[in-house]
Amino acid sequence: MGLFRNGFSLFVVVCSMAVVASGSFYQDFDLTWGDRRAKIFNGGQLLSLSLDKVSGSGFQSKKEYLFGRIDMQLKLVAGNSAGTVTAYYLSSQGATHDEIDFEFLGNLSGDPYILHTNVFTQGKGNREQQFYLWFDPTRNFHTYSIIWKPQHIIFLVDNIPIRVFKNAESIGVPFPKSQPMRIYSSLWNADDWATRGGLVKTDWTKAPFTAYYRNFKASACTWSYGASSCGSNSSSAFSDGAWKTSELDAPGRRRLRWVQKYFMIYNYCTDLKRFPQGPPPECK
Repeated sequence: MGLFRNGFSLFVVVCSMAVVASGSFYQDFDLTWGDRRAKIFNGGQLLSLSLDKVSGSGFQSKKEYLFGRIDMQLKLVAGNSAGTVTAYYLSSQGATHDEIDFEFLGNLSGDPYILHTNVFTQGKGNREQQFYLWFDPTRNFHTYSIIWKPQHIIFLVDNIPIRVFKNAESIGVPFPKSQPMRIYSSLWNADDWATRGGLVKTDWTKAPFTAYYRNFKASACTWSYGASSCGSNSSSAFSDGAWKTSELDAPGRRRLRWVQKYFMIYNYCTDLKRFPQGPPPECK
């Protein structure tokens, strides 16, 4: 438990480890927009989002988290998904929000999806890395994970690390470590930019476009305001030590190098046209 001052208010923060495994989407998430285009079925074990010409859809977690590991299995929009974006991310609120992004950019049938990642700190992003996947993400479910620790953020696909964003506060780079975040996901039309920079538009004759979710798991610190407990899923007290043994091991580092060598297609750190004065400090 800790005390944080925010303006004239004093918040009492209760933080505990919560492990949610094979939970119910009814229990863990709210369908937030899209009317009936967002659905929970199979007894709460499966969730779908759909997009048509009228609207997309989305959901968000009931709880807020501050550090931990978030896993979700997704099966993306099949066929001609050009112009669509399936976003799955952690975010706080407000102009100076923090955010950790997976975005799946659709493409024409037979062309690969682009996995777009970004990290926002204090409202500022512009830290994009993009990847092709080494499988077809529309044929089966695959696991997309975020490990968020005070030391770093790791993006993983089927438990293979694809990106590490390290805490570089020591050289003046803000790091998301004080704002609790909810989990969000949405399926929406972005044909002004998503596919080949907006050259390929959404083919509405293929609508509705649908993405599926299952097997949500959070091993994370949940955040509560006031003196209430963190909820029935709390299993142990938050401990600083638990987060310090989280560096990638040698096989993890090799897999990270493999992904970045063969599947990374954009890295903001090497975009000299965008940063003619040199890359941002965290890249050095």
